[in-house]
Amino acid sequence: MRFTDINLFGVYVAPISVLMVAAWLVLLPLRRLADRFGLLHAVWHPSLFVFAIYMILLASMVMFFGWWRA
Repeated sequence: MRFTDINLFGVYVAPISVLMVAAWLVLLPLRRLADRFGLLHAVWHPSLFVFAIYMILLASMVMFFGWWRA
């Protein structure tokens, strides 16, 4: 598994930063769905729950892209 820097408009950025933004963009509709169906009202600490889901998404994306590019 090898992650190399990504050239975004002439600026080299770490691949984890791109994956962090992608995970956040995936999290936004999931958070709206959870709020619409009342899931965020059923958990003890909603912001910790959303952060945990974000971490799960980010780790899954890192593992998937690490496996896919190997």
